[in-house]
Amino acid sequence: MDHQSHHKSHMGNWKDEEGEGETEAVIIGGMVLDIHATPSIHPNPRTTAPGKVQYAAGGVARNIAECVSKLGTKPYMISALGLDMPGNLLLEYWKSAGLSLNGIRMGHEIETPVVSIIFDTEGEPASGVASVESVERFLTPEWIVQFKSNIASAPIVMVDANLSPPALKTSCQLAAEVGTAVWFEPVSVAKSKRIASVAKYVTFTSPNEDELISMANSLSSKQKFPVINKKNNTTISSLFQQLKPAVWVLLESGIQVVILTLGSKGVLLCSKGRFDFRHIGPKRNNRSHDIGKMLYETISQLCPSDRFFSALRLEKRASVSPYVVHFPAVECELVARLTGAGDCLVGGAVAAICAGLDVMQGVAVGIAAAKGAVEAEANVPNSYKLDQIAADARTVYLGAKVVFGNSKL
Repeated sequence: MDHQSHHKSHMGNWKDEEGEGETEAVIIGGMVLDIHATPSIHPNPRTTAPGKVQYAAGGVARNIAECVSKLGTKPYMISALGLDMPGNLLLEYWKSAGLSLNGIRMGHEIETPVVSIIFDTEGEPASGVASVESVERFLTPEWIVQFKSNIASAPIVMVDANLSPPALKTSCQLAAEVGTAVWFEPVSVAKSKRIASVAKYVTFTSPNEDELISMANSLSSKQKFPVINKKNNTTISSLFQQLKPAVWVLLESGIQVVILTLGSKGVLLCSKGRFDFRHIGPKRNNRSHDIGKMLYETISQLCPSDRFFSALRLEKRASVSPYVVHFPAVECELVARLTGAGDCLVGGAVAAICAGLDVMQGVAVGIAAAKGAVEAEANVPNSYKLDQIAADARTVYLGAKVVFGNSKL
């Protein structure tokens, strides 16, 4: 994918379209400056190693919002930043893309969150230090509640688990009051446990295997789930059989759709019975910008919705039966960095849903967006090429299979 060829004309057009009424997804969570250190040789303790040190705009919610923006809808970011050097760096993209700053709390008393990550020579995180207390301290329920009208007009609200438990609960309750779908992004094994107080409000969640187990354990008073031994799971079916009890705990707790990310094995989309994947609410905003409209038109043609829904309409399943679809990953030409892939998967899916596509199509777009992130040095690629996203999404969508529901495992 050529990340240098910007859709500059579209990004330029967005600047003069600023307006609170046109915002789509509301994204609530952390904006973080990442400092990435990648050694060129195997590092030794107590001394430095040659390599690259780079700044990258990060934070789960911020990455998702940037990805949503680059795929054609205007996210409304609710966050907190300091008036300092890291804060200024993080605002550069928002200003250049003409995105609203109104939801971002700023002040000299706020220390902008910074995470320093040391990678191994393979590009995987080896260790790091996170200074992100400001998200919990300053992104308060009182700050978030001011934006109830934005949440009310949005088709979807994405919250990340960096939020303090009170802020997380306020965000989800506000969305529930106004009938807006909620996407909960678990962030990490430790923070994913914050699902416990908000599960009943959550429409979508996107854990990896370890976060799934942690979430299930936080929601289950009886059964405790062990960490999955991934080496024993050579097939998607065997992996799902091991994960199924934990998935079921999440679905029983009120979460409607679990989008389980499996890295190079793709994604398992799991729901209870008859969740309507075609519509997440009546408030879908049809005022998408140019790229969003093109995304909708292109994906609608390449990924026909009746691929799954004709079967779903015919089937009279009881609402207690699970419905699980496996979406394959797309092969990457090169692996530059893995840190932003999960966030771009969520960003791609959220952008697709806001553009008017259904959830199945959204997951395919999300996997295509994640591939772009893996091939880029930054957490979010400089730009996305619509034809590449469309081609990859089509490959994913046509390769998707129902593994539980319409057919037996």
